[in-house]
Amino acid sequence: MSENLQLVCPNCQTINRVPASRLADGPRCGKCQHELLDGRVRDLTSVSFNKVVNNTDLPVVINFWASWCGHCRNFEPVFDEAAQKLKLQVRLFRIESEEEPELIRRFAVMGMPTHIILQNGREIARQSGAMQLSLLMQWLDSYLKLNSI
Repeated sequence: MSENLQLVCPNCQTINRVPASRLADGPRCGKCQHELLDGRVRDLTSVSFNKVVNNTDLPVVINFWASWCGHCRNFEPVFDEAAQKLKLQVRLFRIESEEEPELIRRFAVMGMPTHIILQNGREIARQSGAMQLSLLMQWLDSYLKLNSI
């Protein structure tokens, strides 16, 4: 990891630079003062997608889901818990399939839920289906070599 990391504010979409050594100190956005790493899953849209993914130095995990999908709804608390546990290492987002068909096509998502790991804007792994927290963490760790999970 480089000395300074770029993080996009989840509140105002401002790009911030944060020293890697200060991630655990609760960095805040220089523009709106919102906490940058609050451990919450955020929604991505076709408008915000490129800015967030291309300007975030931490790996990005996206949960493609559908409001009508029971497995997706059951998986939501698991994904939320993972976001809290991994807030200093990974950014977790979700994309609602019916609201963002362009992104569904772009990533050729065929089933719900589908989880994609992006690093430096490129897809490095994909997994379909809901899973327990331990399996999600294991899958993420196998691709990202996370610390302290």
